[in-house]
Amino acid sequence: MNLLLLHPDQHLYDALWRLNARQCDHVRTVLKLAEGQQCRAGLLGESTGFATIKSIKNKEVLVEFKPESQPMPPLPLSLLMALPRPKMLKRILIDATSLGIKRIVLINSWKVDKSYWQTPNLKADLLREKMILGLEQARDTRLPELILAPRFKPFVEDSLGKWAGSGQRILAHPGDDYPTLPCDLSEPVTLAVGPEGGWTDYEVDMLQRQGFACHRFGARILRVETALPALVGRLMRLP
Repeated sequence: MNLLLLHPDQHLYDALWRLNARQCDHVRTVLKLAEGQQCRAGLLGESTGFATIKSIKNKEVLVEFKPESQPMPPLPLSLLMALPRPKMLKRILIDATSLGIKRIVLINSWKVDKSYWQTPNLKADLLREKMILGLEQARDTRLPELILAPRFKPFVEDSLGKWAGSGQRILAHPGDDYPTLPCDLSEPVTLAVGPEGGWTDYEVDMLQRQGFACHRFGARILRVETALPALVGRLMRLP
């Protein structure tokens, strides 16, 4: 936790805020702060700054928050990703959020097991919890927009074009005939990342009809949780 991310329901009055149980434990046992000391903090969706410890009583910690600056600018990258295995989903969402990606669609694919869409990990509060962890890691305050698309064809045909908007549309896909992935981009990009095993030919064709161009990224076959940060690190000029 590199940032105490304060939520609206923690506000008491004026500049005074009450930390939640997890934040209290972090302040007391990890940071080991005393009254009068400071740590980095931010308001969800708003400014970042510093929190001063005003009181520590039993398991309650009160802080005074002073905003100082806006969070880092978002990465101009939108992510279209085949729904990963439930055990991978937490890490991928944390990583995507900490990288500054603010627009994510988790979409179905022929190679995505149907049971993945039934997992409790797709409940809205659990998805939000994972993204909160990513914000705390990166000292960011702005949650990504996350869309679930359990039907591939209707989303691609009816919604993807408008959602992707302007800018390049890149499909990460193995193949010696495809150009290599571009690098150090600063303009808007939509990146499509398939499931382990890759998109099917039908899915590639559907995405190409929506303006996605296939690009290769080396000869190694990577797990999705490894491929995503590697792809983003090559594609984008990170702030």
